Amino acid sequence: MTTRCGVAGSPVGHSLSPVLHRAAYAHLGLDWVYDRHEVGAAGLAAFVDSLDASWRGLSLTMPLKQEALRLATRRSSLADRVGAANTLVFEAGGGRFADNTDVPGMAAALRERGIDGVPRATVLGGGATACSAVAALAGLAACVVVVVRTPGRAGVVRAVAEASGLACDVVDWTRADAALAAPLVVSTVPKGAADALAGAVPTAPGVLFDVLYDPWPTPLAGAWAAGGGTVLGGLDLLVHQAALQVGLMTGAPVPVSILRAALPGHAGAGSVGGAP
Repeated sequence: MTTRCGVAGSPVGHSLSPVLHRAAYAHLGLDWVYDRHEVGAAGLAAFVDSLDASWRGLSLTMPLKQEALRLATRRSSLADRVGAANTLVFEAGGGRFADNTDVPGMAAALRERGIDGVPRATVLGGGATACSAVAALAGLAACVVVVVRTPGRAGVVRAVAEASGLACDVVDWTRADAALAAPLVVSTVPKGAADALAGAVPTAPGVLFDVLYDPWPTPLAGAWAAGGGTVLGGLDLLVHQAALQVGLMTGAPVPVSILRAALPGHAGAGSVGGAP
């Protein structure tokens, strides 16, 4: 019986996860299958219930990260803390273990670029990915400003910051321009949402981590690089979190370099001005 894994989300057609996981399987000598599956939040429970015993793991992208946590029979403390899971591992006996590799993936990508600590950081957005970013920054920043369109709905991200021991201030999107002056800015908003901020990049920008990779570069990332700032992109996050997912699903480690090598056509997509 062929062992199966895959990525589910909506939209999911652009996902590069199959490329990365298949490269990992080739490196590990595993004859496993990994495909994309278009699944909306309302359909995730039925989709998971339909999977047979050949399934070992599922990667979750938006908008499924919170629903995946609810479907788990066992959860990591990290997934519980951020209220979102991007990984489901199917265990013997029908168990479903939920974990979050976005958090350590973000931290690893930043540390890889020599970013081990900053006095403050800004996070653009207040959704599930923003919660992961806040948790990742807990060991890297002394405090964080979270910029959202509706501060009154930011209770979840506040709770994540508190649980992570990170001082957090939530501000309205109208203050985003000023928040870009932080030494580290993490943009977790959807495609197009931060485009207007390209004109507000500081004269001496610090580090920008824009979690998007399609399209790339975003207007914000392009303007940031043009201003001399350091830019990380979605592929920087993707390869690190995918390597951790492979470890959870297969039980075997795979070097991040193997996953990067699988993306030769995207070598400059993770970072503006250099390979990720």
